[in-house]
Amino acid sequence: MINYRKAERIVRGFSNHRRIQILELLSNYPELSVLEVSNRLKINFKTASDHIRRLAIPGLIIKRNQGPNVRHKLSPIGVVILKFLRTLE
Repeated sequence: MINYRKAERIVRGFSNHRRIQILELLSNYPELSVLEVSNRLKINFKTASDHIRRLAIPGLIIKRNQGPNVRHKLSPIGVVILKFLRTLE
């Protein structure tokens, strides 16, 4: 049976073009920091940080501490969602 609230949380997590760009970026370059994401996408640091937070809440990305930095990569559900999004192209 589908957990509708969980499904809604996941859909809301990737329901922004910047968040989809971040998923794509992390697919190609795992283990990026927020600063590296903001630099590669040429967006404001605070914007990147907020989008990454919104991707982490439903579990689409995984955060890992590395000293003073936090590294981000796609979670298994994030990989599935990105594959789904690619089918929509």
